[in-house]
Amino acid sequence: MESEYYISLIRPEWAPPFYLFSPVWTILYILIFFSFINVFFMFYKKEISFRIVLPFILNLVFNLIYTPIQFGLKSNVLAGIDVVLVFLTLIWAMVSIYRYRKWISYIQIPYLLWVSFATVLQLSIVYLNL
Repeated sequence: MESEYYISLIRPEWAPPFYLFSPVWTILYILIFFSFINVFFMFYKKEISFRIVLPFILNLVFNLIYTPIQFGLKSNVLAGIDVVLVFLTLIWAMVSIYRYRKWISYIQIPYLLWVSFATVLQLSIVYLNL
């Protein structure tokens, strides 16, 4: 079970309890879905190029493979690399879409704040469990 593995890890004192992750991600996935669907629709209508869509695709892929890496493979190091890639592709996506639809960048701010926190948390877990 994911929570058993998470509980077994050495975590920083400021790490949130496992049960908090699910409601936070539920809200974030709603924002992600709404904004990403708009980006893909803009691409479909040829309002933006694939170059603008690419960071959104990569972000979604890196986001979705985090759980299997962290809890399936139980690899803190690979999960650490992955969460950094989520963070970097999110910034890239926000910058790429900004000139076309500023609101899509703005709606990503809660996601960016959480991913920033999650990146520091995951890298702390990597360090503490070496």
